[in-house]
Amino acid sequence: MGAVHGSAEAVRRRPGMVPRTGGYVPLRDYAVIGDGRSAALIARDGAVDWIGLPDLDSPAVFGAVLDADRGGRFLLEPAVPHRSERRYLPDTNVLETTFVTPHGTVRVTDALTLRDEVALAPMRELLRRVDGVSGTVPMRWSVRPRFGYGTRTTRLVRRAGVPVATAGTDALAVCAWDAGEPVIEADAISGGFPAVPGRSALIAMPFAHQEPLVLPARAECEARLERTCAAWRRWAAARLPTGRWHQAVMRSLLTLKMLVFAPSGAVAAAVTTSLPEHLGGERNWDYRFSWVRDSAFTLAAFLRLGCPAEAHAYFWWLMHASQLTHPRLQVLYRLDGGTRTREETLPWEGYRGSSPVRTGNAAAGQTQLDTYGELLQTAWLYARATGSLDVDVSRRLAEVADLVCATWQEPDSGIWEVRSEPRHFTQSKMMCWVALDRAADLAGRRLIPDRNLARWNAARHEIATFVETRCVSPRRRCYVRSAGSEDLDAAVLLGHLHGYEGDVHRVGATITAVEQELRHGPFVDRYSGEDGLRGSEGAFLACSFWLAESLARAGRPAQAIDLMDELVSLANDVGLYGEEIDPATGDFLGNLPQGLSHLALISAACALDTAGKEADR
Repeated sequence: MGAVHGSAEAVRRRPGMVPRTGGYVPLRDYAVIGDGRSAALIARDGAVDWIGLPDLDSPAVFGAVLDADRGGRFLLEPAVPHRSERRYLPDTNVLETTFVTPHGTVRVTDALTLRDEVALAPMRELLRRVDGVSGTVPMRWSVRPRFGYGTRTTRLVRRAGVPVATAGTDALAVCAWDAGEPVIEADAISGGFPAVPGRSALIAMPFAHQEPLVLPARAECEARLERTCAAWRRWAAARLPTGRWHQAVMRSLLTLKMLVFAPSGAVAAAVTTSLPEHLGGERNWDYRFSWVRDSAFTLAAFLRLGCPAEAHAYFWWLMHASQLTHPRLQVLYRLDGGTRTREETLPWEGYRGSSPVRTGNAAAGQTQLDTYGELLQTAWLYARATGSLDVDVSRRLAEVADLVCATWQEPDSGIWEVRSEPRHFTQSKMMCWVALDRAADLAGRRLIPDRNLARWNAARHEIATFVETRCVSPRRRCYVRSAGSEDLDAAVLLGHLHGYEGDVHRVGATITAVEQELRHGPFVDRYSGEDGLRGSEGAFLACSFWLAESLARAGRPAQAIDLMDELVSLANDVGLYGEEIDPATGDFLGNLPQGLSHLALISAACALDTAGKEADR
């Protein structure tokens, strides 16, 4: 991995409009809306370039972010030159885009509405309201659906005078009011109209899958939009206050809420697949699954910020999903808790030519020993918050601890899911120690059976001996990436953050080594050394937040605050983060919005807030 250099100053938010290059906008220019079942990416120019329907992990109906020509999109924009500004309506996941043109100004409000459980409502519904602010602005729109990642034949017809696109058991309608007469073309439904002050246009796109397609009335759509805004605000108002970075934390929490798959309680890693970690490279993965590696951060965030319902739902989803493979863990699970994650390739060109475009994720079949530590840490956090565990869950957790005793000495693919020869990764061993430490603590609280407590304690001691003798650089006296290596790995910081009781001097030396060799400005690389894949990658944002939290816990709050301030400024114009950032350009890389980036922000902000309060005592 080559060295990268940069600073927050070099990646400030871009004002106005950035033109498309080859049909693509920078990933930084996307916002996301969601309804707890699906999610859509909306570009700064007003195009919906991604949505999976009916669910977040379903095949895309709009996929232009991965193939500008064949992917399909929902375009809505002024028909004249323009620039734009965006925001989320306060305390909501409803997006507002203001277009400024030489002819006047127009405002577009976008939402995936929350379903009305009383009245008959569409299965899914995308609403786009256009309000004239000043002058007369000519607007144009077109809907080009591509069902099943563009692999299915789309029929365009009219039902009750409304244009409808169908493919098999999927159907979507385009209902337009004061938005021009919809015209059915060869592969699209389109229209145009003048936006003037005092008049609102509305375009609704109801969707149905294996059920009747509901064609709503305008008044119903308007009412659902208002109820959706009100529901988001009620939810946000019930959350606990945070400190210095409250706005960034709340936006991250609202983003995390969009990644919660409401029917099951699972939390998706991202809403997209195959957005590249390196333009033109092969590091393009499907992130529309729930990773066990994110579980402790997820539960901790819900508990810290006053989301008990989400914490409970997520914990029980994790327990049910992991039961399917018990006692072994699968690295990731489907949002419905299933284990089918076969990796396949789509015939799309990929974002700006970055192929392959994948669905499914072969990493599910890897051995990643750190996941056992994450699972036990999550159960430990849940038990501390609730004071109890289900009897069957208690038994299963004890059996997981037994498995860790039997398998911790095996090499694995590690948290970064390397697709080369398995190794003895330090972070994996540390998390095995955490697994047994949490199991012992739960047994001491009489929350899980203690019949093998002596075995757990003995194995925990053996793991600590392995880490402290074989996973340390004699030269730098810090923890290294894997046994016998001199490479560094920012993920080793997670062992410290999750409670591995390593040598305090080695922890400090590791923080210093990460700062000196993996950090460049506010950016932190994941690791040094090879990983078996071609091409480089950007700086991994979660690692930067882990470093900030580690600095705070190591008694270096001033440095932690400075780094945190820089990191918060790296969000895009609506407060979102991708997986990685190119330090040289500020471009987002990887899938987005990235749940782990937002979880790491929340964890670091809460840790720094706690450290500040303790220092003031």
